[in-house]
Amino acid sequence: MKSILRYIISLGLAGGLIWFVFKDINLSDMLARFVQADWRWIALSCLFLLGAHVTRAWRWGMLMEPLGYSPKLFDSSISVLTGYFANYIVPRMGEVTRCGTLYRLEKVPVNLSFGTVVAERIFDVLILLILIGLNFILEFDRLSTFFTDFFQSKIGNSEGSGALLLILAGVFIAGIIALVFLFRNKSFQEKLMQNKLMAKIIEFAKGMLEGLLSIRKLKNPGLFILSTVLIWILYYLVSYVLFFCIPETAGLGPLAGLTLLVVGAIGMTAPTQGGIGAYHLLVGNVMILYGLSQQDGITLATFIHGAQMLFMLVIGALAFLYVLVRGTKQPEKAPQLA
Repeated sequence: MKSILRYIISLGLAGGLIWFVFKDINLSDMLARFVQADWRWIALSCLFLLGAHVTRAWRWGMLMEPLGYSPKLFDSSISVLTGYFANYIVPRMGEVTRCGTLYRLEKVPVNLSFGTVVAERIFDVLILLILIGLNFILEFDRLSTFFTDFFQSKIGNSEGSGALLLILAGVFIAGIIALVFLFRNKSFQEKLMQNKLMAKIIEFAKGMLEGLLSIRKLKNPGLFILSTVLIWILYYLVSYVLFFCIPETAGLGPLAGLTLLVVGAIGMTAPTQGGIGAYHLLVGNVMILYGLSQQDGITLATFIHGAQMLFMLVIGALAFLYVLVRGTKQPEKAPQLA
């Protein structure tokens, strides 16, 4: 029931955002532009997207090597694709699905592989923060105006935003105090360990920590860094090449592509299926800073998100079917000698 309720809330949030974004948009005009688009650029974008996911699977394998597991690149790629497929159905289920799929294909324990997923997410967040900083330096005038106006219109006056910050700070401090209490209270920890459920949770957490610490034991840190940079370069190209599909956006430059990458990545973190709604809202509005009308900005956001979503749903479904078919196959028994 909890999972169903969470899914309904997520779906409702996505629907509400979509309605808000498209309520003043001419949908027939948008559809006409889609029909006239140069689909060769879409094919190239999908190729870059597939390359980014395969590179992510390659990097994931590097994190598992110090733990004693060397999954095949193909199986890791299939696992990554099923994970992204799951994210478009149930938000935040991609990581669990990816690790469960890899266990089915390569028998890598879920708690270990999940720890490595957490580890690689840390690197992705670090790269995103670097890109955000670089983007603000290069486009400070445009972005400072956009975010100031955007959040003031959504949150309200400065007093309201200040109260929100105080509440968040209070929750953070309370969480830190609770963690310190648990860490220092040995008797309470022993009582927790007597509970079978808590013991399993702690064991699972230890496996995650072991996967997280695998970063320190990488055989080739240089390749890991290279693969991380390559993933984000490919993400950049996925969106940038789609500028050339529509005449209204063909003149946008590389800096507009960087802004789209950063703002789009922030939008994709929203608790909706594949960032639906939030991506359109942020990207559609930030593109106005580059001379596009709201209609053109929303059209571009819809085009980019829609192309990626359709591609991932198709290729993710194929990967999921492959896992099901492969999982049902039984090894043939060797003939018995008389």
